Amino acid sequence: MAERGADRVAVRVLEGLGKRLWGFPPRLMAPIVSQLGAVQALGWFVRNMPRYERTLRSLGPLRTHLVCTLISLYNGCRYCSFGHLYAVELIYLDQRGRLFPVDARSVEDWIGLSPPELRRRMVDVLQQADLHGEVLWVDSALALASGSQRPVDAQEARIAHLASMFRVLNDVGIARRVEPDEAHDPLNKNARLKERHRELRASPA
Repeated sequence: MAERGADRVAVRVLEGLGKRLWGFPPRLMAPIVSQLGAVQALGWFVRNMPRYERTLRSLGPLRTHLVCTLISLYNGCRYCSFGHLYAVELIYLDQRGRLFPVDARSVEDWIGLSPPELRRRMVDVLQQADLHGEVLWVDSALALASGSQRPVDAQEARIAHLASMFRVLNDVGIARRVEPDEAHDPLNKNARLKERHRELRASPA
């Protein structure tokens, strides 16, 4: 009984964190607590979230979410892939005033792709989006996620941490078949931007 009580407290704390950051309680929190246990789940977030936030500031939100999307697609996690690609969509719309070339709802079509095909598709999308400078990060993200490369500088060390962090998140998302929810970024709280995004996605091409 005490253990179940601790789990409920941990879920409330972690869902509260998500709501404060992104405006909603993420569906992944309860499965994480269930799989790791209350104390371990809270400790995991205490260890990893500050470094994740520093990476957001260092790499910038767009690049960070692109890397998280690629890692999650490589690992086969629909939940995290959607949440971070939707974040990319909102950031891109906010910055460029137009839609990102790929819809986050299409992530199911990307799950299970071989790394070369995943790279080819993402590079094509980035070129369409006029984000040519991000192509280098596609290679780094996939190499570090697969373990075929070790980080050689501080920026790659940040990506390696994301790969390690998302291995845990992705494993839980896959094992518990967690359904996607919303964008994992503060822009998710921007109702006007989200409505504009919905309108543009609903408009004929």
